[in-house]
Amino acid sequence: MLGCLEFKELPTFIDKLTVLEWLYLSGWSELNELCISIDKLIALQSLDLSGCSELKELPTSIDKLTSLEKLDLSGCSKLKELPTTINKLTTLQSLNLLGCSELKEIPTSIDKLTSLQELNLSGWSELKELLTSIDKLTDLEKLDL
Repeated sequence: MLGCLEFKELPTFIDKLTVLEWLYLSGWSELNELCISIDKLIALQSLDLSGCSELKELPTSIDKLTSLEKLDLSGCSKLKELPTTINKLTTLQSLNLLGCSELKEIPTSIDKLTSLQELNLSGWSELKELLTSIDKLTDLEKLDL
């Protein structure tokens, strides 16, 4: 999407790209929301939204991305919460929340992400305590606080 950074939303044809495996939107500072039709990208394995500083929320339909292995939300400084449906991303191996300073808590359902190997929570000024259920993430190899 390089060169398209003035757009505030994804083009409407995005839902037609059902075999897309990798979507790189890093640095798209004007992006303030993901279209609900992103759930049509059922083959998506990697979603990079790093540096999308105006992004305020993820659609609850993100749970339809059942092939997603990597979700990078680093630098999404206006992201206020993660949808509880994130727990259905059972293939997710890497979740990067570096610098998501508006996030106040991790959804308790994160313990359902049993394939998670990397979790980056550094830069969370409001992180008071780590969920006790994090011990259910038995594949977790890297935890960055």
